[in-house]
Amino acid sequence: MPLTRRCAVVPVALAVLPLALAAAAAHAAEPQRYGLDPVHTRVMFAVSHAGFSQAIGTVSGASGSLLFDRDDWRSARLEVSVPLTRLDLGDAKWNAATLAANLLDGKRHPLARFVSETVEPLPGEGEHPSDRARVCGALSLHGVTRPLCMDVRLNAYKRHPLPPFRHTAGFSATARLSRAEFGIDAWKSVIGDEVELRIEAEAVRNRHLDAEPGAPADSEPIPDPGAPPPSPTDTPPAPSSSAATPEPEPRR
Repeated sequence: MPLTRRCAVVPVALAVLPLALAAAAAHAAEPQRYGLDPVHTRVMFAVSHAGFSQAIGTVSGASGSLLFDRDDWRSARLEVSVPLTRLDLGDAKWNAATLAANLLDGKRHPLARFVSETVEPLPGEGEHPSDRARVCGALSLHGVTRPLCMDVRLNAYKRHPLPPFRHTAGFSATARLSRAEFGIDAWKSVIGDEVELRIEAEAVRNRHLDAEPGAPADSEPIPDPGAPPPSPTDTPPAPSSSAATPEPEPRR
């Protein structure tokens, strides 16, 4: 290439380079998509039992998606479906009574659904300044949609220590609601109105995104207590010639 031509290319390259770097930075800063792990996501609820104690139950099998960038909580978007028919109060009769038509009416309204609308970061307490936020949105329960706000804490944001070592975000959240506001007002003398919620959730990058609420989960393998802990740098053993070749994971 003649020297004059090469000299002409340099200014063009220098002009294009900042644009390319800016585009790459914008792409890197885009929120990543995560799916809720239904095994490690659980909703706990507590409600007064005639003033004697707080009856505690849990609901497992939640599904949903999360768009999340730790450095920009305001861009986060959350959609969650919770299968109420999976609730457990520790007694089959109480489970059935809670799902009956005069309370949750699980046959007509088997799911609760939450969709976020605003996410506001709160002052951080740890090393990272953005580990807490207030997430407000719409909760649909018992055929009624009402606003609900949750206080959310980011517990961990890293690669999972077990194979296949997927990037995982772990959260804890709390909220309170009035069951009467959702049309669940039976047994007022026995069941309190205020319901305390505690949510523990794990969201895995590009995983569990198409899961149905309450469907069997494909979670990470259960570790063998006698085996040494795996390392993300470990190389899996090569399959034997007699072993069947596993099907590739479907693209999402």
